[in-house]
Amino acid sequence: MPDQPNPSPVRTRNRWGEGERLRGEILAAASRLLSGLGGEDGLTIRGVARAAGIAPASIYQHFADRAALVRGLREHEFARLRSLMREADARPPEHDVVARVRAQLHAYCAFAIDNPGHYRLMLSGRSPAEGSPRGPLADVFAALTEAFERCAAAGHTLRIPSDRAAVIVFVGAHGRVALLHSNPGGPGAPAVRSFVDELVALVFA
Repeated sequence: MPDQPNPSPVRTRNRWGEGERLRGEILAAASRLLSGLGGEDGLTIRGVARAAGIAPASIYQHFADRAALVRGLREHEFARLRSLMREADARPPEHDVVARVRAQLHAYCAFAIDNPGHYRLMLSGRSPAEGSPRGPLADVFAALTEAFERCAAAGHTLRIPSDRAAVIVFVGAHGRVALLHSNPGGPGAPAVRSFVDELVALVFA
């Protein structure tokens, strides 16, 4: 009796936690790829699959299409940025609340300077000054607002409400970084940090 053809193999489910781990690996690979591309235009499902060492079909299990992958990558990078800002906030002495504000902004600017492609992706399609921030960007504003609220509670008088202070210093820092990106031969990161320190000082009475 002739051999019967083998049925198509059935893919087994990921063990608990493996699916989320693979999603993280996909986003990490996309982030590495974006560093080399300098922008999202060249980011493709197949390219990310090659960078992650997996088949393109594995990506579609987590992201319906390229647009979903880009949204996931944007959220991934904002999470990375917020982690860096939290770490920076913890470095100065807890009571030095003004230094903690500066440290968070320094971390923000350092991330933006070191990762220009990621930064453009994160802020693409929306000006930081347009209305109330939404999505992952709102978390950055919330962190800065909370930092200025701590300053006011510690006796450092603000010229403006804490949420407006957060918007002003963020937009100012964003603009200074954008100038650096457009003129890489000009003053570098130290000049950006000095600008941020001066901007923060202007917020206080």
